[in-house]
Amino acid sequence: MILIRNSALLFLLSLFIISCNTTEHDKKEWRALFNGKDLNDWDIKISGHALNDNFGNTFRLDSGKLLVRYDQYDSFRNQFGHIFYKEKFSHYLLAVEYRFVGEQAAGGAGWATRNSGAMLHAQSAASMLRDQDFPISIEAQFLGGLGEGNRSTANLCTPGTNVYMADTLFIPHCISSRSKTYDGDQWVHVELLVLGDSLIRHMVNGDTVLEYTNPQIGGGAVNNFDPAIKLDGTPLTEGYIALQSESHPIEFRKVELLELKGCKDPKAKNFKSYFVKADNSKCIY
Repeated sequence: MILIRNSALLFLLSLFIISCNTTEHDKKEWRALFNGKDLNDWDIKISGHALNDNFGNTFRLDSGKLLVRYDQYDSFRNQFGHIFYKEKFSHYLLAVEYRFVGEQAAGGAGWATRNSGAMLHAQSAASMLRDQDFPISIEAQFLGGLGEGNRSTANLCTPGTNVYMADTLFIPHCISSRSKTYDGDQWVHVELLVLGDSLIRHMVNGDTVLEYTNPQIGGGAVNNFDPAIKLDGTPLTEGYIALQSESHPIEFRKVELLELKGCKDPKAKNFKSYFVKADNSKCIY
């Protein structure tokens, strides 16, 4: 575990050095997963509905933002939804900016008030069964403050998965981060560093608030799944990225990704010095 953590520190140090002395091969190329114009690169799966049935126009666009809304629901009825980017990733830095707005949908559970999240290393939308509630994945849970008391964000929840905390297998479903509480409708900037099945780190407004290692399939907190998909003990080395619909309106104005896996041949045109995982099949000469 010490080696894993040191590698992550070296990666973050390299980004700092790059920012101070940028060359063509060092310039970070962020990729906008959400283009602000359409949802053509995304799949939608809402519990109780077929793949890409955007029931109630739950996921929609407005003024360049991705909105999650429930004004066409009579009651939420545990119709948990997720919108998946259509490409898998393994090593990356994901940046998300979100805010909670309005009132929770009628019929939403108390724990789901001002609650959403980004699912990492998720199974595909197409592999979820019709009535499955959550994808097997690692969830970076987003929580908004309730106006009093502490309520951290960028927490960890584990639908159908487990992770290691301080070299020990973590069995509980969720654990809180060290973040501050964000009340009201303010925008929150979260970055998620994902290094295959070695390290995942949560950062909020530049501060590291949680990290863990060795994500793998296992545990509970997911229902109506295909048993052929949930192979407990399988390391989660890659997967899809999804955003949640859990009954409280939320908006996303940024969903961007910095690839950390790619061409590491310095002779190639698309070599990047900050890549931490080689995939020289992507090299362009």
